[in-house]
Amino acid sequence: MRKAVDAATNIVLIGMPWCGKSTIGVLLAKVMMRRFVDTDLLIQAGEKRQLQEIIDAEGVERLRALEEQYVCNLTVHHHVVATGGSVVYSDKAMWHLRENGVCVYLRLPLSVLETRATHVSTRGLVRAPGQTLRDLYEERTPRYEKWADVVVDGEGLTHEQVLEAVLKALQSEEE
Repeated sequence: MRKAVDAATNIVLIGMPWCGKSTIGVLLAKVMMRRFVDTDLLIQAGEKRQLQEIIDAEGVERLRALEEQYVCNLTVHHHVVATGGSVVYSDKAMWHLRENGVCVYLRLPLSVLETRATHVSTRGLVRAPGQTLRDLYEERTPRYEKWADVVVDGEGLTHEQVLEAVLKALQSEEE
């Protein structure tokens, strides 16, 4: 890993939709006594509309541009940051997150994501028309792996077990 996790370092969660970034992020923030921020919620609050509304009205590229803008304007320390699954499309945003953060990739196999995938048409997924979850998974996985400082496999684990795995991975990286 590139640097130790200290008091000022952010823990940045990356991964596919439905991998648990927001849920694990809240739990991690509580245990680590850090503040929590979800970049999808920042965009929605700032734009005063749901992600899917942005996609429907202005397209996927506009949402990607907004995501990059909001992430690059994020100046927090000692936080847990849950990112949107598409943040890895922006090198600029990812470099910004890594300036003061450790990227943790919450990895799940496609088969598990498919069982969790609900409300696909209203979720605000950044995907091309007709692009399947499998297509998205195959396209994004190398990007998550590229940016990950730490990879945590969540297959077959409860949220609490994933939390423990993240904490253990972060601790072992400090040593």
